[in-house]
Amino acid sequence: MFAAVLHGLRHPTRRGVALLLAAVPLLLLAYVLALIPFTPRIGDIRKARIDRPALIVSADGNRLAEFKPVNREWVTLAQISPYVVQALVATEDRRFYQHHGIDILRVVPAALHTFSGTRQGGSTITQQLARNLYPDEVGRAPTLTRKLKEAITALKIESVYSKDQILETYLNTVPFLYNAYGVEMAARTYFGKPAAQLNILESATLVGMLKANSAYNPVLNPDRALERRNTVLEQMVKFGKLKPADCTWLKRQPLGVNFEIQSEPTGTAPHFAAQLRRWLIGWADRNGYDIYSDGLVVRTTIDSRLQDMANQALAWQTGQLQSIADAAWNTRTGCWPGNSLFQAFIRQTPEYRNARDAGLSDPAAIRKLAMDGQFVDALCHSKTQIQAGFLAIDPRNGDIKAWVGSRDFRDEPFDHVQQARRQPGSTFKPFVYGAAFADGAQPGDTIVDRNVTIALTGNAVWRPTDAEPPTGRPMSLRDALALSRNRVTAQLMQREGPAKVVALARAMGVRESPLDAVPSLALGTSPVTLKEMVSAYCTIENRGAYVEPRMVTRIEDREGNVLADFPAAHPEQALPASAALKLVDVMRDVVDRGTGADIRSRFGIHADVAGKTGTTQGNTDSWFILIHPELVAGAWVGFDDARVTLRNDYWGEGAHSALPMVGAFYDMALRAQVVDSRAQLAPPRKVVRPSRPRPRHHFLFWSF
Repeated sequence: MFAAVLHGLRHPTRRGVALLLAAVPLLLLAYVLALIPFTPRIGDIRKARIDRPALIVSADGNRLAEFKPVNREWVTLAQISPYVVQALVATEDRRFYQHHGIDILRVVPAALHTFSGTRQGGSTITQQLARNLYPDEVGRAPTLTRKLKEAITALKIESVYSKDQILETYLNTVPFLYNAYGVEMAARTYFGKPAAQLNILESATLVGMLKANSAYNPVLNPDRALERRNTVLEQMVKFGKLKPADCTWLKRQPLGVNFEIQSEPTGTAPHFAAQLRRWLIGWADRNGYDIYSDGLVVRTTIDSRLQDMANQALAWQTGQLQSIADAAWNTRTGCWPGNSLFQAFIRQTPEYRNARDAGLSDPAAIRKLAMDGQFVDALCHSKTQIQAGFLAIDPRNGDIKAWVGSRDFRDEPFDHVQQARRQPGSTFKPFVYGAAFADGAQPGDTIVDRNVTIALTGNAVWRPTDAEPPTGRPMSLRDALALSRNRVTAQLMQREGPAKVVALARAMGVRESPLDAVPSLALGTSPVTLKEMVSAYCTIENRGAYVEPRMVTRIEDREGNVLADFPAAHPEQALPASAALKLVDVMRDVVDRGTGADIRSRFGIHADVAGKTGTTQGNTDSWFILIHPELVAGAWVGFDDARVTLRNDYWGEGAHSALPMVGAFYDMALRAQVVDSRAQLAPPRKVVRPSRPRPRHHFLFWSF
């Protein structure tokens, strides 16, 4: 049988050729039908032109953000200059209004050119729209399968959309570089005006870019862009949209570009929104929603008033600290080639690697780059920018009320609340004291303040020190925590054991960062996140019960129907209530007379609060966390590169760098009565009154 088939192929008959020719279109049709399930569904296509991004709303009803897939402002066809449409149709698809998605008169010549070795485009506007809307399903590979998928999708689009809807969708989805999607953003980016105001020259320039965004970019390649623009004008003449005489004059005009990149609005809580977007994408995928087109309304826990206060407090304090950092790190002090640390910074740059690749020795490369003032200034600036994180949580239900991840989201999108792990210093000490109180210790119990040597693995030893010399006298646990004594805390850690303290910290909220069960952990040597620490301090105030932090209370559709509710998490008892009450009472002394006393003396806050400062070795990391019955707030201050410090023992301390941020925040919140100044911690105690009139602040300007 095989021999007969082979003979038939070698000696085809007229009947065999006819059957073969008849079979080819049938096979192609069968292949097309087989591809249909692998193209977008009609329902998805109907959704594609509905730009309804998820709206993120604060607990008090203010808009925080919108989740758009790209930087785009969707406009109707009536809001787009008619010159854009005329130029588009004349250049890209002159029979747009006559075909139904595929222009057969263009497909055949394009296919013949392609088969002859010269690729030629034959895609209609509708086919291009299919590629733009469904880059994954349709793709852009030059294959028959891709072209068939594109054609099938184009036919589906034509069956669902009107011609005007196709044009509107196309013009709102095409990319124009610089993160500008759609003609509205393109008009603002390249000409500083809305799409409705584009003149014929500007319209032709933007339509000309569609052939190749980069090649015909009027900023990068003005000459080629001008030539392409004039080609578009000639096409408009060819198809009756422009008079020849007008075209001759227009072609002599300059591009008239007014370029400005359009940044996406970040909102008042951009780092919070970034974390929320990740969570919401997962929720939407599991529940069959699209965060970009289903018009979801996400009700969050953020209080917009507290968020504004947090933003102001962080901006004010980091601005003060930056001036100190600038004095410590400039081309005469820290940022000069004689500084070994600055030399290390230079060695990390691409410029240094290029110099070494060019044959320069290490000293020669350092000298060459150190002579480049612009390079030195830029490197110094990038390494010595103060950074900070701030978080406030309601301890009663875990609701996140304010979240500031850096000084400026555009300059520093890295989140110092959720992503950064830094050593917490003495803010970790409450876990040691909490473990002791859980074992029955009392705040009045004493440990001798003396030099101690603690044996580690092998022959290593650890000798904790304090700024003050040891007194040799018994010191109460209350005083040791209030005054942040390392020697006493280290001895208490020996008594309780690192494993027990690690387990307690985990239960109280430090649940993601690894903790080393070693004696020095008592002084906060294992890096953690600010979110974990503030969450754990909420556990202290909440009578030892941990409540998982919450970002979202419910999700609604655009008509207000509730799609999902997210109640507060069930409390998990992490620390016995009696121990938590002792810990709160002792931590009151931190702000009444200890390392956090500036809360009362400088900021005049007389509400019932407790807290703890933290400073790591070398003043690398500065912390302060304050506990109020309705709000626990904490701040971290430092540099992204932990080798950089303020080079000043006073300003490097948490009491002088992180505390003012928290103090300013609470001052504003109490003045505005967003939190209750009369609320009492447990166990209740008489409200502390300042011994002098409350100071008037001249460093903050706020309004509500």
